[in-house]
Amino acid sequence: MKTRKPENQVEVSGQVTVREAGARGGRATRENKGVDFFKRIGAKGGRRTAELYRDLLVEFGKKGGRPRCPSLNEPAGEQDRD
Repeated sequence: MKTRKPENQVEVSGQVTVREAGARGGRATRENKGVDFFKRIGAKGGRRTAELYRDLLVEFGKKGGRPRCPSLNEPAGEQDRD
């Protein structure tokens, strides 16, 4: 029986999978730029996310800090407006 590779392990060229290629790239970046680089870009991404989704994050904070699924009693989608 032939085993099937998950989509994230499709061969790129030869015997290297997409997953392995990504891991190699990450290791090379860590060696070239250092761990602090990843800390800086992570913080930068967090600030940008906060800028773009400030209202949504405030709403989550008011609901206890985590997004939640709407209950069945709450209307979903747009409401009829008269």
